[in-house]
Amino acid sequence: MRVERIRAQVDRLCWAGIVLGLAFTMSNVQHFAAAGSAAWSLPWLAAWLLDPTVSLVLLAILRAEQVTARYQVRTGPWVRRAKWFTLAATYVMNTWSSWAAGSAAGVVLHSVPPLVVFVAAEAVTDVRDKLTEAVQVAYIEAVNQADVHEPAQPRRERPSPRTSFADYLNQARQAWTPGTEVTPAWVRSVTNCSRGLSSRLAAALAADVAGGAREDS
Repeated sequence: MRVERIRAQVDRLCWAGIVLGLAFTMSNVQHFAAAGSAAWSLPWLAAWLLDPTVSLVLLAILRAEQVTARYQVRTGPWVRRAKWFTLAATYVMNTWSSWAAGSAAGVVLHSVPPLVVFVAAEAVTDVRDKLTEAVQVAYIEAVNQADVHEPAQPRRERPSPRTSFADYLNQARQAWTPGTEVTPAWVRSVTNCSRGLSSRLAAALAADVAGGAREDS
């Protein structure tokens, strides 16, 4: 639960920084797109749509990566290309006027927010992936500690031994064969575990399978 709370805090802080950074770039992109048009004219008003167009696509990609990283699902190359393209477009439009004017201070000032957004967008995916692994490790340790410290009970009160997370994971690992898609439903079918536990087992087994594939390669 502590790791889950930290993961939620990290998500909120990263999203706050990314949204604030994109909001900072909006006026510069509008100035770039308006190209000296009169205030409140149609081109001037339309220029305000350019930055949200790019930013919304970027936020959609980051939101999708937030979910895929939570379940350690890898996305395709076009996802990263789209993210990099939107970030590069934001940077160019935000700093173009400063480059054209030869203002070093302006280039530095208007480069920091887009670069911070770029670095945060790349780092937050890896951070979420590692926090998900930390959640799985913490859960396994908590279950094992509960099994170790659980007081002995008379046999008549415990008709069947408790199956730990590690035992379920071992059963699923033995039942898995190459080409089998690891899903919570498949895990339940081979281990008879609960629905709530099957998602964590599927994520842990998928991570093991991916790690074994990397070692083989």
